Amino acid sequence: MDAADIVASVLIVGIIVVSLLSNVVVLICFLYNPEIRKQVPGLFILNLSLCNLLQSVSSMPITLVGLITTGHPGGDGFCQIVGFLDTFLTTNSMLSMAALSIDRWVAVVFPLSYHSRIRHRDAVVALGYTWIHSLCFSTVATCRSWVGYHHLYASCTLCNVRAKGAGTQFIVFTVALHSLTFLLTLVVLCVTYLKVLKVARLHCKRIDVITMQTLVLLVDIHPSVRQKCLDEQKRRRQRATKKISTFIGTFVVCFTPYVLTRIVELFSPVPISSHWGVLAKCLAYSKAASDPFVYSLLRHQYRKTCGLLANKILKRSPLHSSSLRMESNAQRGRDPRGPSNSVPSSANKLLGP
Repeated sequence: MDAADIVASVLIVGIIVVSLLSNVVVLICFLYNPEIRKQVPGLFILNLSLCNLLQSVSSMPITLVGLITTGHPGGDGFCQIVGFLDTFLTTNSMLSMAALSIDRWVAVVFPLSYHSRIRHRDAVVALGYTWIHSLCFSTVATCRSWVGYHHLYASCTLCNVRAKGAGTQFIVFTVALHSLTFLLTLVVLCVTYLKVLKVARLHCKRIDVITMQTLVLLVDIHPSVRQKCLDEQKRRRQRATKKISTFIGTFVVCFTPYVLTRIVELFSPVPISSHWGVLAKCLAYSKAASDPFVYSLLRHQYRKTCGLLANKILKRSPLHSSSLRMESNAQRGRDPRGPSNSVPSSANKLLGP
């Protein structure tokens, strides 16, 4: 092993650990919190987490072993099974992200009719399509013996060396696979989330107008409170942009190098560096570790569930109970001094959470 392989091995170990822990936490939150189970996005997140977990215990360890031993890990039959799972899980996870983006688009653009448009039955149908779509491509590749150990990526995956006799058929299959998974998901993500961002900015403008009108009416408001309101306006505008950028940006950064390498590999007469191939594969793996934070664990509902679980494990009362007691004690000792003291609370309500 050279220095690059050692770094890649350490990186994969880190990705495996983070992916296993974070996705397991997401599954525990789903099982523990009935409110999460009732929500339609919870089904898409559950499917995405299961795909990430299976990839963490199948494809990633094989790549790690391939880097350490610099050889073929296991037999051909075992590698074909892992290659089947690699194709199936990667395709399924991409389509799950597309389904999540469509769900968020409907929830934001059609909030009043969301529950009539997106139901659990519709989510099951969408997940059924992702499974059929993924199974079709992975089954065809396995039946045609197009999966095996690929030294460029040190992984059991689609292998153009095994498909030399297929020629044009393998090229068409690979282009179709990435066009109907990566490219399709990217287009859906961009269209839906950009529409969500447009609506979010429109809502922010309406809130800003109400805020400025209120500040004009509250002539006796303290300058610090006024500045706090203006700062919150700016943060509110930036928050939606950051979220949308995270959804699209992580997908592009993690999958684009790998997909482009796959396409270039089909047509380039110049051999691609194995270090670049392993790096592209590691970036694709890193999506499994980042998905729980992008879609789940940073949301308030999941953070609250994690806090309740931690308190239950440590056998202590929830933290919010002590904070509520402190707040009630503060309210008892508070001495109201007229309407001027009620202005900050009105501004805080206006700012929102």
